[in-house]
Amino acid sequence: MALVIRNLQRAVPLRRARLRRDCQVLRQILGLGHFDLGLICVDNQRMRILNGRYREQEAATDVLSFPFHQDLRPGDIPKLLHQDEYNLGDIFLGVEYIHKQSQVYGQDFYNVLTVTTLHGICHLLGYMHNTETEWKQMFQREFNTLQMFNILTGASLKPLTQNIFSTHT
Repeated sequence: MALVIRNLQRAVPLRRARLRRDCQVLRQILGLGHFDLGLICVDNQRMRILNGRYREQEAATDVLSFPFHQDLRPGDIPKLLHQDEYNLGDIFLGVEYIHKQSQVYGQDFYNVLTVTTLHGICHLLGYMHNTETEWKQMFQREFNTLQMFNILTGASLKPLTQNIFSTHT
């Protein structure tokens, strides 16, 4: 199904082809190729507005996920009754925030963008990190997925290693 990428920011030059390719590989690994997914790339100002409106936190962040299917258990793939339910949801990527963080930590911007996209997809699949147990479960899913991604693409990506309870959803 469709992968829609919208770039609503101009703070950071963005090659959508790389993001699309990497996201398609992630969807294939996770068995989600038949689901629609929206990736919306935004700047810090728009991310602050979204984070404030939906999480009551007036700060920019790296990713916010808005699942189409509510109340999934972590890792469950939605069970669908109708064709129009083949939608995972939307992920807002704080591209400006991600770019700044990649510079601070000396990491490749597109690699961090790919890992952050996976993190957002995991949120769409019901994973959370409000507790250490939840975080470990989500980390393990990201780790396993990125291992397969690395095999398929020759990359060497690793999940977010910081224990970040509740910094975004």
